[in-house]
Amino acid sequence: MATTSQSSRRSQADTKPEIVPVPRANSVLELIGNTPMLEVRKLTAGRLRPGVRIFAKLEGFNPGGSVKDRPARKMIEVGLATGQLKPGKVIIDSTSGNTGIALAMVGAAVGYPVELVMASNVSLERKKIIAAFGAKPIYSDPQEGSDGAIKLCRDLVARNPDRYFKPDQYNNEANSLAHFETTGPEIWHQTGGQVTHLVAGIGTGGTIMGTGRFLKSKNRGIKVIAMEPDDPWHGLEGLKHMASSIVPGIYHERDLDEKIQVSTEDAYEMVYTLGEIEGVLVGQSSGAAMVSALRVAEKLTEGCVVTLFPDFGDKYLSTNLWIGWAQRRDASRAGVPARHSSENEHKK
Repeated sequence: MATTSQSSRRSQADTKPEIVPVPRANSVLELIGNTPMLEVRKLTAGRLRPGVRIFAKLEGFNPGGSVKDRPARKMIEVGLATGQLKPGKVIIDSTSGNTGIALAMVGAAVGYPVELVMASNVSLERKKIIAAFGAKPIYSDPQEGSDGAIKLCRDLVARNPDRYFKPDQYNNEANSLAHFETTGPEIWHQTGGQVTHLVAGIGTGGTIMGTGRFLKSKNRGIKVIAMEPDDPWHGLEGLKHMASSIVPGIYHERDLDEKIQVSTEDAYEMVYTLGEIEGVLVGQSSGAAMVSALRVAEKLTEGCVVTLFPDFGDKYLSTNLWIGWAQRRDASRAGVPARHSSENEHKK
């Protein structure tokens, strides 16, 4: 791939030339993972040194539309294997949206009812998708965000513990294990073992913990960098500002090499730029991931920076993200330059 700076510490036998989907599947669960990786080239043109490249793993290609399909499948599989999930139980968990969709999909596939606790201000699209899978939504106070959903879910389970199986995505090590077993190996294989930096957002912490742990097991020199919102009252649905949030039990900050904070404004602007320049329509957490990956890559003389785009942007067209998008479109038509455009950067 882009760099050979750490190739001496890896085995070519550990890599594959490509990751491909299964040719046919007996269940939708078999379609989870093996997502494609996109090299971000137009946006980075003229901004990075010749030996530096950025790749984004497009998790929106999962059947449930996000990276959360991976831990949802794993947590349910473990629940079934251990007998914690058995006939008569209802799957319940708190979610900011994508895990809820994933659990609703997996629950339908394995034949279990699903109830999901989420803030009432999650996007309309997410609510409709969850309903389409037959899951029951339970809404918490929108002012309390994901933490409010966590607390309400705990209360519901405490009142009727025999009724529910709670995967508990924030504290279930099967969450990060899913990424250790799938996301990490896929990135390693897709980059031919050349990845030097992993950049991923913090929601539950499962993605950055599991993927980072796998990559470091292959090469201790790989840098694992987490991204979080820069403000407690951010607008980056699915991400946590750790200093002001309930810290997930599976999140271990000591395992990180660095943490980057991103503003809502910068993340939104990057979403618009990715759509207009790269032709990739993503959600706000993906915009934040791209902002962070660029910051990392711009400091390097050589390297292969990999980030994850957790989902696509079609779930957010009724949200403030789209309102900003429309404003950006109008400004563009009026000749106002885009903040993240490579052309605009060149003029600085």
